[in-house]
Amino acid sequence: MLEVRGVEFGFGKAEPILDGVSLTLKQGEILGLSGPSGTGKSTLGRIVAGYLKPQQGEVLLDGTTPAPGYRGVQHIHQSSIFAVNPRWRLGRIIAEAWQPDDQTLDAIGVSRIWFDRYPHEISGGELQRVVLARAIGPKTRFLVADEASAMLDPITQVEIWSFLMERCRQGLGILAISHDAPLLKRVSSRQLKLGNGSLMPLVA
Repeated sequence: MLEVRGVEFGFGKAEPILDGVSLTLKQGEILGLSGPSGTGKSTLGRIVAGYLKPQQGEVLLDGTTPAPGYRGVQHIHQSSIFAVNPRWRLGRIIAEAWQPDDQTLDAIGVSRIWFDRYPHEISGGELQRVVLARAIGPKTRFLVADEASAMLDPITQVEIWSFLMERCRQGLGILAISHDAPLLKRVSSRQLKLGNGSLMPLVA
């Protein structure tokens, strides 16, 4: 289980954007997180994934602090170009985490032909698929998907979420962060809304 306990985070002397936030996420569950812009959704996602350290509180994986290095919690967001080294070929970018088999690449829609290319040589939708392929290795138990399909065309969006929902059925836990209320309603087993530093459950 992934737990967020009493997390606080703010910038400077302003009111904290996260004020004692707590949540739990189980494997095999998609938890939707919504809220207005600027309320701290992405900040919370980065804290959950280990990219930011909370000023108070903690994030626990099975009751312990996740170890450094390749974590059981991975993160993807809409700006995939900023998530990769532009000087690396795509094959190296994926291999940094693991070596996916052909079945996995086909399911995500990643072609091995791309492996010798650089990030700027493929489309944004294709690069998002590459970033997803890198993130869902066998050690990944939880995924923070922060507007992961917001900039994609509808067909690609459906394909990516179909893949993620299948992985969820196989045990992957997903924190889905989005402004897209219909999407969250469709894919999530439960939803939370972030506002004024706190989380509130949304009733379907």
